[in-house]
Amino acid sequence: MDWVKSRIRTIPDYPKPGILFRDITTLLGDAQGFRKAVDEMVQPYAGCGIDKVAGIDARGFILGGAVAHQLSVGFVPIRKKGKLPWQTFGQDYALEYGYDKLEIHQDAVVKGQRVLIVDDLIATGGTAEAAVMLLQRIGATVVGCTFVIDLPEMGGTRKLEALGCPVKALCAYEGH
Repeated sequence: MDWVKSRIRTIPDYPKPGILFRDITTLLGDAQGFRKAVDEMVQPYAGCGIDKVAGIDARGFILGGAVAHQLSVGFVPIRKKGKLPWQTFGQDYALEYGYDKLEIHQDAVVKGQRVLIVDDLIATGGTAEAAVMLLQRIGATVVGCTFVIDLPEMGGTRKLEALGCPVKALCAYEGH
């Protein structure tokens, strides 16, 4: 999908030397590109009985909100620890150095609801894996995960597929 890559800015050595940061703010700022990205993320799931779209903090909120709107379903934010004001369920996950936690409101998803997870990028998959595990633990059926960018060499897609979660991405980049 060259049209997507042509709208994503690559920033070398950000946030640290050796990293090629894939910046989707240029895609989001382009009305036609943003619209097309959302349409392409929605298309495989239209008519599949999705009950909710869950977006992962923070760019997953931008894309997930638009995908939920297009599917005419509710949106559920999955946030970093301490950011939600009501009672939450949480899921710890490993970082490169240490641990972090994702949280969801306890009343955000009803047992048995079919949920689509949305985020901007899948790399190592730690955060997305925690989101899938959190939703599955509270009784949701995770229908799939959709991303703008996949970094397949980082192994995130394989982690999610091992949890029984199909993964779709609009484009992929080699390397990290």
